Amino acid sequence: MDFTKSIIASISILIQFSSSCVAQKSVIEQLDQQKDKYADIAHQIWSNPELGYQETQSSELLKSTLVEAGFTLESGVANIPTAFIASYGAGEPVIGILAEYDALPGISQDAVPERKEVITGGNGHACGHHLFGAASTAAAISTAQWLKESGQSGTIRLIGTPAEEGGAGKVYMVRAGLFDDIDAMLHWHPGNQNSAGAYSSLANKSAKFRFYGVASHAAVAPQNGRSALDGVEAMNYMVNLMREHVSSDSRIHYVITSGGEAPNVVPEFAEVFYYVRHPYMDMARETFDRVVKAAEGAAQGTGTRMEYEIIHGVYNLMPNETLARVVHNNLNELGGFSYTEEELEFAEKIKETLPKRSKTNLGKTKTVAPFRVVEKGAGGSTDVGDVSWVVPTAGLSTATWVPGTSPHTWQAVAAGGMSIGHKGMMLAAKTLTLSAIDLYQNPELINKASQELKRRVGADFSYQALLGDREPPLDYRK
Repeated sequence: MDFTKSIIASISILIQFSSSCVAQKSVIEQLDQQKDKYADIAHQIWSNPELGYQETQSSELLKSTLVEAGFTLESGVANIPTAFIASYGAGEPVIGILAEYDALPGISQDAVPERKEVITGGNGHACGHHLFGAASTAAAISTAQWLKESGQSGTIRLIGTPAEEGGAGKVYMVRAGLFDDIDAMLHWHPGNQNSAGAYSSLANKSAKFRFYGVASHAAVAPQNGRSALDGVEAMNYMVNLMREHVSSDSRIHYVITSGGEAPNVVPEFAEVFYYVRHPYMDMARETFDRVVKAAEGAAQGTGTRMEYEIIHGVYNLMPNETLARVVHNNLNELGGFSYTEEELEFAEKIKETLPKRSKTNLGKTKTVAPFRVVEKGAGGSTDVGDVSWVVPTAGLSTATWVPGTSPHTWQAVAAGGMSIGHKGMMLAAKTLTLSAIDLYQNPELINKASQELKRRVGADFSYQALLGDREPPLDYRK
């Protein structure tokens, strides 16, 4: 009797495995059939690069694509006109996929392997968010088709998130509770290799410090003036002295955005824009508070008045090894991709424009990097960090750029505007879809990921945005 039960159980497992393989093959085939459609969507967004909170046409294109596929839509969520939530299905589990679509200022570039601006000083998708939005949309629609065909219960949500580049769009959405009922969150990002691991990032808090003085003739009556620029420079001097006495993992950088109008007029207004980063959000907040103290001292010492506006604040990414292994396994199963002769010629020319220390093997597109767990972040920051503290989150990166390319460069814009970028984008869409299907079919993975998140953030954790209660800075790029 026990032997019979064992045989039946084994047959059941084989049937499930076979069914899963069929579903996987079907998903990949459907996405391959739709690759030109999504490449066109990505190219439309690439051709019309819109800055943070101004992504009107980009968000409308993604929304209309999702509505056409049967998704219900909520627009203008969290008081952000270009933010949206598109949903398909019913019941639990609820799986979310993030989508970004904002561009960067000042990196306009044609899809050619040499520096060639489309519009002098114009915007450009130097971080590949046009690919991000298109691939995430493709994955959400593909997952919805699988839900319909399989009869599986569950909900897929595409979360349209504006202004990742310094605008912290996701933070306002987290603060508004838009992620509270999501069981697991998937995301991806364009890059120069194929990888998926449990990574962290740097927390980041930024502000503009504004000093107000008294104008006067700098030669005739300097004693009557109080220089706002002196306030900025005194602040910068004190912060630079402070660098010796902060954690070596801290990063503090600034630009003077306004320093006066003429040398013979004592500046009555000056402004400096600061970023403060650290691998852990509580330390970023603590260091930022010390920068504020320096600003207050500078104002007192120069006889000026200071006020500051927090521009954005983001948490460090919270790694989730449980979900990350699901994503990595699917990416590893799919593998990388090869260049055509035309793409290889393009890549070789791009490679010649890269710094020598950045040049690498172009064959990296064919491989997937080994799985890694990185508990302590380095490099940049992302507002995905805040999401990852309230819902189990995992992501991946694919080689949408020529290996060795850095983000925020014209080389990234160029590759993202042609087939190299589109190939990496579709690899991401397939990986996200297969990972979502795994989670629907194996709810115990979601439970395990949730327990991991609770362990990592701690029993006493209560989310509070680093940027406080300020409203979304919808005009921060204007």
